Amino acid sequence: MPIARSRRLPLVTQFLATPLLALAFWALCLAPISLAMTTPPANAQQTLKTAIFAGGCFWCVESDFDHVPGVVETISGYSGGSSTENVTYKNHSAAGHREVVKISYDSSKISYNSLLDIFWRSIDPTDKDGQFCDRGHSYTTAIYTLNEEQEQIAKASKAALEASGKLSAPIATEIAPAEPFFAAEDYHQNYYAKNPVRYTYYRFACGRDARIEQVWGKEAHMGIEK
Repeated sequence: MPIARSRRLPLVTQFLATPLLALAFWALCLAPISLAMTTPPANAQQTLKTAIFAGGCFWCVESDFDHVPGVVETISGYSGGSSTENVTYKNHSAAGHREVVKISYDSSKISYNSLLDIFWRSIDPTDKDGQFCDRGHSYTTAIYTLNEEQEQIAKASKAALEASGKLSAPIATEIAPAEPFFAAEDYHQNYYAKNPVRYTYYRFACGRDARIEQVWGKEAHMGIEK
């Protein structure tokens, strides 16, 4: 008598022939792969840190720091003001917020102190009333520190720059503890990439790069790889 086909099948094949059991089997097999693909390595999470800078127009600050090796992500937003709800481009200035950029960076590739060195050389730190063609408090410069270590590093960086004699006027950039951060509207994010012609014209017409080169000379835009 011939052996039935089902008896000839290997045990695993017979097991997988049952739909529910097969589904459970593949779920168990694929779970480790899925977990590995969606969960960042522990060491990557530990080295990912945040800095918040106000450097005038956040389009420009975002563009600059997107071209700094070690920076993982930049988000334009508002911070430093009194209101904590429904902060928008239209009302942020009246509430005392500045345009800021939240920078996520890999601290194993670039330090907070190095980010500060780059930040100083991408702005006019002596301007107390705004930046370039943009005037008013919302365009003034600031370093918002997220912890005591950042505060100490930022103050030491500012003091060293003042002592260096590289600038012709006192530094007006404020150093203050970080306040709640509010992401700007979607159309502001990556504006330089979404609207390259308008962005390039604005940056040129506003005189940003010309003034930075006047202030910093050969050190202008140091660390920004464009």
